[in-house]
Amino acid sequence: MQKMSNFRWIICSLLFFATTVNYMDRQVLSLTYKDFIAPVFGWTDNDYGTITGVFSIIYAICNLFAGKLIDKLGTKKGYLWAIFIWSLGACLHAGCGLGTEWLKGLGFVAMWGMTISVWLFLACRSVLALGEAGNFPAAIKVTAEYFPKKDRAFATSIFNAGSSVGALAAPLTIPLIAKYCGWEMSFIIIGALGFVWMGFWFWLYSTPAGNPRVNAEELAYIQQDDAADDGVAVAADGQKTIPFLKCFAFRQTWALVFGRFLTDGVWWFFLFWTPGYLSDQFGYKSSDGMGMALIFTLYAIVTVVSIYLCKIPTYMVDKRGMNPYEGRMAAMLIFACFPLLALGAQPLGAMSAWFPAILIGLACAGHQAWSANVYSVVGDMFPKSTIGTLTGIAQFAAGCGSFLINKSSGWLFTFAGERGEAFTFLGFSGKPAGYMIVFSYCAVAYLVGWSIMKTLVPHYKKVEA
Repeated sequence: MQKMSNFRWIICSLLFFATTVNYMDRQVLSLTYKDFIAPVFGWTDNDYGTITGVFSIIYAICNLFAGKLIDKLGTKKGYLWAIFIWSLGACLHAGCGLGTEWLKGLGFVAMWGMTISVWLFLACRSVLALGEAGNFPAAIKVTAEYFPKKDRAFATSIFNAGSSVGALAAPLTIPLIAKYCGWEMSFIIIGALGFVWMGFWFWLYSTPAGNPRVNAEELAYIQQDDAADDGVAVAADGQKTIPFLKCFAFRQTWALVFGRFLTDGVWWFFLFWTPGYLSDQFGYKSSDGMGMALIFTLYAIVTVVSIYLCKIPTYMVDKRGMNPYEGRMAAMLIFACFPLLALGAQPLGAMSAWFPAILIGLACAGHQAWSANVYSVVGDMFPKSTIGTLTGIAQFAAGCGSFLINKSSGWLFTFAGERGEAFTFLGFSGKPAGYMIVFSYCAVAYLVGWSIMKTLVPHYKKVEA
């Protein structure tokens, strides 16, 4: 008998690198905002909160259509278009400085309470959001195409680890590029990586059944659930899809919506605000050795711990005999407890900045494991032809949650900083009190989300097209 090929893991590695680039592009702004960009343009935390919040809401809106577009165009073309647009948007940020000076020369200084520089960054972030909205719907669809249900959470955890690896590589590269080459070059260099990825994707990807690198044994392994569910292996492109509006008639859809809405903003908050938090609270700039070490350590914890956590659902299925949904939900309850550690970040920060870095890292590791399994729930319960659409809906909910936490955090930190000692919460005053408020929300969001998901879908039930 011919040995089974393992090309599905090559595809998974491409998803991993795409997600790595995706998150590096997002993090360029957070790592250059406080120490490089804000001093040039005079931004406040509220300005930065507006920029990150609008990015999130544009990203959310685009996700409603990105998933459907991925289903329509197919994974290969859809992914190529997505990464082209977001890489272009990333590079465009480099022109915001020149654009601001040019518009000022024409007499434009501010509009509707925001400076011209803020508007230009909002425009570039919108292009970035438009393209990045296609990444996860496409990646989840590919995972469902190339992996059986029992392996999807682990495969998803591997490509989803690209987000933490991107966040891990970013503090070691972006601040140094900004320091020695200018903040503009950090956007250009990191943004150009996406164009390189496009060449590999065009060369290597095709559906499993049509990929000459996938032999018959591997194809049978990939399609084992199709045979079990339907009696025949059905190609994803030929499967009947669920109309967009009809998706909202299912409780499973709303479970995904709440599971993402309540929790994704936590990850985005830590991704966008941690460099500024370390600078505000401890005086460590993102380009300082200590600042880079703290952020690197945080995301090293996220990367390693989240991958091991994502083995728990496989253990639940293979060793405990649970079906994939039951095993995933049991594991997700464990993951939901990790963010509770964020409650200790501010109190222990009085002793050392290493405590917040480690505790936030563990909290974010819980998020990444949670996120990987929420994604996999889509593939477990919905037809492959509708996965892009459902992932897009879930991403929309996630983006709305991210908008709320980032915009409100920016306003809260500016307000708390202005009030100073007059603003208190749990023994903290001023901006530290603002951080404690947001950390408290981050700590409990997952347990609330899990409870709602379990209430809406107490047992596994497959949605039929």
